[in-house]
Amino acid sequence: MTLITKFRLLAGAGALLSVAAAYGCKDFLTNNATPQGTLNDVTLTTKTGVEGTLIAAYRALDCNYQTTANWGCAVSNWVFGSVASDDAYEGSQAGDQPGIEQVELMHWSAPDAEGYINTKWRAVYDGVARSNATLRLLKSVQASNPGALTAADAAGIRGEAMFLRAHYHFEAYRMWGNVPYYREDDNDFRKANETKAQVVTDLLRDLDSAAALLPTTPRNGQVGRVTKWTALAYKGRVQVYAGDYAGALTTLRNVQASGPYKLQPSFDQVWTGFKQYQNGPETIFAYQASINDGNGDGENSNYGERLNFPSAGSPFGCCGFHQPSQNLVNYFRVDATGLPLALSDPANWNANNAEFSAAQNTVPVDPRLDWTVGRSGVPFKDWGPVGAGWVRSPEHGGPYTPKKNVHEKSSNAQSNVGWTNTQLNSVNIHVFRYADLLLLLAEAEVEAGSLENARTIVNQIRTRAGQKAQGPGTSATDIAVPINDPSITWATYRVGLYNAPFASQAAARAAVRAERRVELAMEGQRFFDVRRWGVADAVINGYFNGIGGGSEKSRLAQFNSAEAFTTKHYLYPIPDQQIQLSSVSGTSTLTQNTGW
Repeated sequence: MTLITKFRLLAGAGALLSVAAAYGCKDFLTNNATPQGTLNDVTLTTKTGVEGTLIAAYRALDCNYQTTANWGCAVSNWVFGSVASDDAYEGSQAGDQPGIEQVELMHWSAPDAEGYINTKWRAVYDGVARSNATLRLLKSVQASNPGALTAADAAGIRGEAMFLRAHYHFEAYRMWGNVPYYREDDNDFRKANETKAQVVTDLLRDLDSAAALLPTTPRNGQVGRVTKWTALAYKGRVQVYAGDYAGALTTLRNVQASGPYKLQPSFDQVWTGFKQYQNGPETIFAYQASINDGNGDGENSNYGERLNFPSAGSPFGCCGFHQPSQNLVNYFRVDATGLPLALSDPANWNANNAEFSAAQNTVPVDPRLDWTVGRSGVPFKDWGPVGAGWVRSPEHGGPYTPKKNVHEKSSNAQSNVGWTNTQLNSVNIHVFRYADLLLLLAEAEVEAGSLENARTIVNQIRTRAGQKAQGPGTSATDIAVPINDPSITWATYRVGLYNAPFASQAAARAAVRAERRVELAMEGQRFFDVRRWGVADAVINGYFNGIGGGSEKSRLAQFNSAEAFTTKHYLYPIPDQQIQLSSVSGTSTLTQNTGW
């Protein structure tokens, strides 16, 4: 396998088979005494074998042939991080993918929901297993053929695999809290849960080890590989999640001051199919989606996001899932100063129940609304205005469509193959980006009492948000225009800065949290945020029953059967199938989370 200009993350099975292809392309049918189209200890115990196994570990980031039972495997966590929150509805129509609706309504022990949750478990521990397989194979190659790998390559491979192992375990930690942590020398998968605190200790140990081993730039110049800075940034993320704000300040301030990251000049360049903007300075860690690379199913592309496109009446043909909620759309409204209405008018910001279409163009909104949400009559990148039929079932999923994950028509990022190829693209899926890191740093600054530092960071994010807005989109050149461009007739865009010091720590905290919501909306972060802040019960129950002057129970019928968010929902239930599989002599080694 040759990696040339872009680090392609091929399908897990395909990646390993391409390793075998190096041996099996010549006369493999007649040389059947030593079959060379198969994988074994001999063929894998080479530099090519260990590099291919590492690529398979990267490929497990998103749905692959091992985990496509449903979309619980999506790298973006759109089911568990967005639909489970106040950001998004399941979408589509009633009865389609019932597991997603059960997650949406907090019925997490229902059979279909458990199927989705089990797929997530399988996906993250598949990634762990592939990472550990890389570490074992690396050790074997070094022992059997010491000259096969340079010291730099060996250290880089080990560092990348340890980082990936930490990432996959972090995903398990965010979902279930108390989870088993597997290392390369474990030979029995039936391990007991660790406590959340123990998992954090192991995560930080792996990330520190990875940072010590990794180079400061991608190994071999192959964009997409993690670096020392990726590991350090991720360490700060883990520290914030663990509530170690003092540690996070040290880590994240170092990344901010000395790392290679910065914000893209304008928001339209963050989620995009245009290659000149992908893997830009804002990218810390992303799934490298790939199209037209020889995979006939197109499944190296954005497979985990493929349902999340406008429906049949649109240019994409399917499928209308992951639709922005009315609550989220209302949250983008701003006051006369351009600051979030949710902060200046907490009793009424969510009172609007009507479709917020282009006709409501005099109500001021943050321009990130129309980079995040498809609204009726508003240009959709360069695909023309959102029209009739773009939404599959408004009575079930509301009137809005997802937008961030959709490619531009002029970007040439659309797959030529695969089922409904119009919804398969090479838009990279951000796992962690610099704006997210900055807002985590701002959060740590607030908790440390450094309110001015937090204000500076929030204003930096808001300044970028005010650079460009959705334009007419008649070509690639007018997709993004200044927010006061006279061509804009479908919205009044306004972004204000916090020009006065925050009045209190509580005010600063509210501003940072509000900024996280509008900046990272529909990116699978919201549920994990409100849960780690300890406010998920208030936010989710308010979303259902009434907050800011509006409730989902009055908007969509399915929410009338929603289960109240209680203490048990602060952790997802460990799939019963996994508990049964952990049995040793009739006793399960995995312990279910409290309340399930």
